[in-house]
Amino acid sequence: MSFYATPSGMTRRHFMRHLAGSAALVGPAMALTNSFAQQAGDLKRRGKSAILLWMGGGPATIDIWDLKPGAATGGEFKPVSTDISGTQISEHMPETAKIMKHLSIVRSMSTREADHNRGRYYMHTGYVPNPNIEHPSYGSVLAHELIAQRQNTLEIPPFVAVGGGSVGPGFLGMAWAPFVVGSNGEVRNLQMGIDQTRLEQRMATLKLIEGNFIKENRGLAATEHAKILGKTEALMTSKQMEAFKVNKEPKEVLERYGNSGFARGCLMARRLVETGVPFVEVDLGGWDTHNGNFNALRTKLPELDKAMSALVTDLVERGLYDDTAIIWMGEFGRTPRINGGAGRDHWARSWSVVVGGAGFARGAVVGKTNSDGTDVDSEPYSAEDLMASVCHSVGISLETTFTSRNGRPMKIANGGKVIKELFT
Repeated sequence: MSFYATPSGMTRRHFMRHLAGSAALVGPAMALTNSFAQQAGDLKRRGKSAILLWMGGGPATIDIWDLKPGAATGGEFKPVSTDISGTQISEHMPETAKIMKHLSIVRSMSTREADHNRGRYYMHTGYVPNPNIEHPSYGSVLAHELIAQRQNTLEIPPFVAVGGGSVGPGFLGMAWAPFVVGSNGEVRNLQMGIDQTRLEQRMATLKLIEGNFIKENRGLAATEHAKILGKTEALMTSKQMEAFKVNKEPKEVLERYGNSGFARGCLMARRLVETGVPFVEVDLGGWDTHNGNFNALRTKLPELDKAMSALVTDLVERGLYDDTAIIWMGEFGRTPRINGGAGRDHWARSWSVVVGGAGFARGAVVGKTNSDGTDVDSEPYSAEDLMASVCHSVGISLETTFTSRNGRPMKIANGGKVIKELFT
């Protein structure tokens, strides 16, 4: 059986009772290397990766990436110039303005879901929610497709979600579910640093119990679970787990990213990509600004600015950026109209996302909205198109087709089209 197959009869609850859970239990071994130059070379051999910076709540992109100064919808912030000639972003993103040459903005997103849960699902999967089928998310799809490039060198999970959960693996199965960790590197249900003798005793006991079940011919579940226990032990003793220990970074590096959970998550994402993890999602919630939008963003944007610019700079300087896609997005944007509570409401008709790295063009500005931001004035792009573009950027064929559990063929990224301006 392939290690990444989902054992029949196993459930998420069953696995979570046993140490780390099935989503954590992947692949054979590779030791961490301390040489950044060697890591960069190893990454090229190990393949592409992606980091999703998820802005839960729906950020007001009209106040971040596509300002409308002078318009009634323009709000309180001023635009500042970036290192891309003619391109401006929010005054509260000064560090990111200095490295926009490494990123691209898509200002013509026009999507179909303005509800938080539905929008989150749609932006993560490229599909609208359907009660008859659960679709796999970005992380599950990319981990599934990119893991073969690692040539059995990855011990830790191929899809890591930092600081919050993500959308699940759908019909791909629980082996591709997100492995959720805190921004401090703590792994739920996984006790690290346990005395080696005690760990060996516990594992020997578990193996004895599993062995008895197997001898009693109780079906495949016991046999497959015994394999998973072995993978758990490998995970707990793997040197690759060092990637989660962000506090081991030098003080100046920690300060450069910032002193917040999101900052630590971005730093962890860099460490995980260096180790060979195909997909990392870092959560920064709190963007649901129906009231006090501008006061909230005066706090949120500096946190985002510092960590995001540090992450991109680190990836570039370490030679990792050409192999690592960056995606910044939320579930939708927010209304150009400012409501009576100085807030902005849900808005999916015209908003922005940001991408970079891997095969993406650098410094592009794709599409435009009209003078007050209420409509897209160029070709609109959907969640499917964005996901197709991300897949294309890391070399995944858009002809890839999965088979759902009810036997239906499901084309990757829901058959979305590549946003060509992101690759010229």
